[in-house]
Amino acid sequence: MAPLPQEVIRKKRDGGRLEPAEIRGFIEGVTDGSVSEGQVAAFAMATWFSGMSRDECVALTLAMRDSGETLDWSGFGRPIADKHSTGGVGDNVSLMLAPIIAACGAAVPMISGRGLGHTGGTLDKLESIPGYDIQPPPELFRQIVEEVGCAIIGQTANLAPADKRLYAIRDVTATVDSVPLITASILSKKLAAGLQSLVLDVKLGNGSFLTDPGETEILARSLVDVANGAGVSTTALITDMNEPLADTAGNALEVENCLAYLRGEKAGTRLDQVVMAFAAEMLVAARMSAHTAEGEAMARRALESGDAMERFALMVHRLGGPADFVDRPEAHLEKAPAIIPVPANRDGYLASCETRELGMAVIALGGGRMRPDDRIDHRVGLAGLKPLGTKVERGEPIAFVHAADRQQAEAVRDRVAGLYVIADERPQSRPVIVSRII
Repeated sequence: MAPLPQEVIRKKRDGGRLEPAEIRGFIEGVTDGSVSEGQVAAFAMATWFSGMSRDECVALTLAMRDSGETLDWSGFGRPIADKHSTGGVGDNVSLMLAPIIAACGAAVPMISGRGLGHTGGTLDKLESIPGYDIQPPPELFRQIVEEVGCAIIGQTANLAPADKRLYAIRDVTATVDSVPLITASILSKKLAAGLQSLVLDVKLGNGSFLTDPGETEILARSLVDVANGAGVSTTALITDMNEPLADTAGNALEVENCLAYLRGEKAGTRLDQVVMAFAAEMLVAARMSAHTAEGEAMARRALESGDAMERFALMVHRLGGPADFVDRPEAHLEKAPAIIPVPANRDGYLASCETRELGMAVIALGGGRMRPDDRIDHRVGLAGLKPLGTKVERGEPIAFVHAADRQQAEAVRDRVAGLYVIADERPQSRPVIVSRII
């Protein structure tokens, strides 16, 4: 007999340690509706205050994973690998990483999400591509992963449904930032995809959800410990998000940026460092390379040979996109009607920027959602973003605004110009890979 929900809540409220059966019974009630909205909210708040041990969080993650269907890749010929990012501005790494890893011989069945707050969503970016189906039938998803090696799609209704209900209630009860609940939310969906290995990109800085190094490490450690405790080989890299990662922010613009990267045009950038670091980490986790140096060499070969671009093209076409998309992206990606430069307001060096506010500027242009039912304008965003440390002269463009009309472009231009600090001295460079958690 399942424990009463109120007894589970009371025990956690009082700082007690829940047994796996208690957690499993409560999550079953969340899924079938027998646990009320008020009880779910009380459980979330009790967890926010009292926290959870590693074993409790493993049990919560597994219960949420098992609340719906799980993908089974047994008998599959490739290692099953994936990556997850906690989100940032100009972070389009998944778009390039999945085909690179596929070209190296692993399989990447990537279940991605939409934009959240100031951060862009992988699914929103892919929907810039005409015809791209983010929710294909399960049998087609599996077939594409088998044939291409990767497929990036959205969460289905039957994948970790308990998380959907719990997250919606956390969102309106000020409990989103509970580390155990964040951990279980992220990992339940990833584990439901049947992964054998996972690498996590935990962002730190003024463009991330976490700005305190200590809190960021706590979350990264929780994610790694719980995923490994649930049987999935997992590591994490903490990466810098004190400036946009790519030189674009906005949906179609980031897809264009992805193609430029796969053509080899972004070598040596901060974006390139992150993509290669995660490619190497994923290949080691999947036991396809002995160490990260070997993994990076494999990833470079996949990129330089054109194999990664070919995988991306095949993935797009098999999921409903144009067959000639990578050859003629300009024929398929919509362009913004108004494109204007953001001029530097003085001579000097780009010393810092308010990265989160740059993400909010993209949303103000229509490139993200203020409300869940808002329609996204895939054309808009920021391009040509110069990296921090660049020497500029007054009037020189530090970015370009892509907008639906001239008036909107000018308003956002002035807003973006004010988000940068230009100093007399070149700022000290920061490593893009802050630390590794194992």
